[in-house]
Amino acid sequence: MKTSKILLLIFITFLPAGIFCQNAKKYFKTGEDFVEVANYNDAIEQFTKAIDLEPDYADAYMARANAYEMIGKYEESAADYDRAATFLSKNTDVFYHSARLYYLLGEYQKAIEKADFSIQLKRTNVDAYRIKAMILVAMERYEEALENCNTALTLKETSENFYLRGLVNEKLGRFNPAEEDYLKAVGKDGRNIDAYIALAELRLQLNKLPFAMNHVNRALELDPNNRKAYVVRSKIYVAQMDYPKAIDDISKNILMNTDDEEMYFIRGCYYQEFTQHPNAINDFTKVLMLNPKNAEALYKRAYSYEQIANFKAAIKDYEAMMALTGYDPEAEKLMEETQKRLFELHRESNQPVIVILDPKPRDKALLQFPKGSKVITMKGQIEDESDIKALQINDLQFPVVKNEETGFYEFLAALDIEGKEDLMIAATDVYDNTRSDRYTINLTEVVPPEVYILAPYASDDGQIFMDSNNPNIYVEGKIEDESLIKSIIINGVLASYIPDEINPAFSANLDILNKNKILVTVEDIYGNRTEAEFTLNRESAILSEANPMGKTWAIFIENSGYETFASLEGPGKDVSLMKAALVKYQVHNIIHKKNMTKSDMERFFSIELRDLVRSNRVNSLLIWYAGHGKFINETGYWIPTDAKRDDEFTYFNINALKASMQSYANYVTHTLVITDACESGPSFYQAMRSDNKVKSCDDWQATRFKSSQVFSSAGYELAIDNSQFTRTFANSLANNPDACIPIESIVTKVTSAVVKNNQQKPQFGKIAGLEDEDGTFFFISK
Repeated sequence: MKTSKILLLIFITFLPAGIFCQNAKKYFKTGEDFVEVANYNDAIEQFTKAIDLEPDYADAYMARANAYEMIGKYEESAADYDRAATFLSKNTDVFYHSARLYYLLGEYQKAIEKADFSIQLKRTNVDAYRIKAMILVAMERYEEALENCNTALTLKETSENFYLRGLVNEKLGRFNPAEEDYLKAVGKDGRNIDAYIALAELRLQLNKLPFAMNHVNRALELDPNNRKAYVVRSKIYVAQMDYPKAIDDISKNILMNTDDEEMYFIRGCYYQEFTQHPNAINDFTKVLMLNPKNAEALYKRAYSYEQIANFKAAIKDYEAMMALTGYDPEAEKLMEETQKRLFELHRESNQPVIVILDPKPRDKALLQFPKGSKVITMKGQIEDESDIKALQINDLQFPVVKNEETGFYEFLAALDIEGKEDLMIAATDVYDNTRSDRYTINLTEVVPPEVYILAPYASDDGQIFMDSNNPNIYVEGKIEDESLIKSIIINGVLASYIPDEINPAFSANLDILNKNKILVTVEDIYGNRTEAEFTLNRESAILSEANPMGKTWAIFIENSGYETFASLEGPGKDVSLMKAALVKYQVHNIIHKKNMTKSDMERFFSIELRDLVRSNRVNSLLIWYAGHGKFINETGYWIPTDAKRDDEFTYFNINALKASMQSYANYVTHTLVITDACESGPSFYQAMRSDNKVKSCDDWQATRFKSSQVFSSAGYELAIDNSQFTRTFANSLANNPDACIPIESIVTKVTSAVVKNNQQKPQFGKIAGLEDEDGTFFFISK
């Protein structure tokens, strides 16, 4: 009876422990299941529950340590291996793993101790010798590392062990043994990528370039995305002076990681060695964006700036580098040497250029001052590649101030010119280049200004030929005088002009109702005065009865020989065809312009054609453009021959043409613009005509009332080089049996023919912004 009670008590006492043990194993098993599906966080939670139930559960500590390592928590992993070691003090693997984790944490002394424990427990533990060798390499104790590698290889000749000993031999400068070890490593395991890369890098150092290239290519065959292999291969390409391929390999690495500071730096160095300094600057700039404190990148970028002669940027980088390194004597010395070097690099032998701004010289050696002047103020600037050291005027020193925007040095000097006939101005730069200019002093002048009327056309005998009976006219002219002009007054109206311009142009709107002359009064800044009288001749305002269209001019712009756009053959043929067709019509003058640049077109339409039209009293104007066109951002363009494909600013804006024509629209009754250009767009049109009603030449309203019309071979669409548009236009003129043909008739024929042949659709309408009284343009037969 007593024995039964004792057994029952023992059973009751140990019952909970058995239950806890069962639960701990259940949690452990669940944790292992989570590990199998790589759910390490949940696995850690299960292992922890197992440990909480059974604190001496060594396998749970080991399993949790492994899970911690898989998620990068090396400290927690190492701690768990240490805890497991208290229960498994004779287990060599526990201490090996502990050593490995402390190695990953960089705690090398602890790692050595754990590795030694592992070796003491099992003298044949190859893994323990290998990890100890790796730790000793990290501690730069290479001879000891070599001993452990030898021991590991004695125990087991594996690819990994040969590779590790190769690394140690290479660190010790024993390249031949290292080479042998790497060869044995890849011989043992033909898929040891690290060994192939190490062998390639070593043979690169030994200048065995073909072998090195073979090894690194093998590594890339095994792993096409191995970034280290691309770096090594790029170095081999550099050794072979094949910089484009080296740069390409580093670019592949950058594509894999666009924020890799090291790769941008390496590529920048390659660009620099390849003398592609702008590209090098871009890469070093990217490095500095990722790491503004990278002094080496600053230094490298500064060097490249020097090579492209951007010395200011180079100095800025050197100064930034010095700021990063503080006041380190070596850095400061480097900065001083750099400044001296840049000073010499800047050295030049060009003399400064002295520019007098006020008063402006009459010519290169003449300064004018008002009569009676004693002390005058002179303002000027000095243009030079280098800094200016001194300015001297008549043996007196004057300060100069640098204008940071222009880069020029400016000066303002008060000078006593009483009794002096000239001024000597001398400027010297920091390289002692000196320029001396002598100016003769001229105290005023007494010649009165001369007046010229340019528009309306004025004859030498003072007659202004009026183009219409309009009560208001727009007058343009020019003043010639040695001095600046103080005022220009026409019939009591102050004319518009630029006061600080010698020989200025002027303009004014005048009311000439019931007037038969105009009076122009001009006075210069010295009081010299001129009164010029011009008679208004209204006889030319009556149109010729023989030609109701009046004086008619045709302007052809042929752009075919382009610099960056495709050259065209069509414009030359088209213009020749049109000129031949116009022979039978009353066209008083034909102007043919070829291959015009943007500046040519701007000057021609804004100045030259304007003056020609006004001076010759042209009544009807045909402008024909044949060449490339563009329509961008609701704006139409004609393409000059020097236009750049990717620079819209280099195109000729059709709005500029309209603006130019507005300046002489009052003098032209009929304006017809024909644009045989692809993609010219609709921006030129004010409104499309609802119909093309053919008008009669006898319709005085159609011939007398203003018309501003445009006919384009295409709107938004691309036109073609072989122009059906021009052929039909010319045929309509050449085969016209009547005394005249209105533009509407030609438009109808051309539109029908063009639409039948291709998809472009000609556009006809009024010119937006120009006056149109519903007149039209007639071609009058001879």
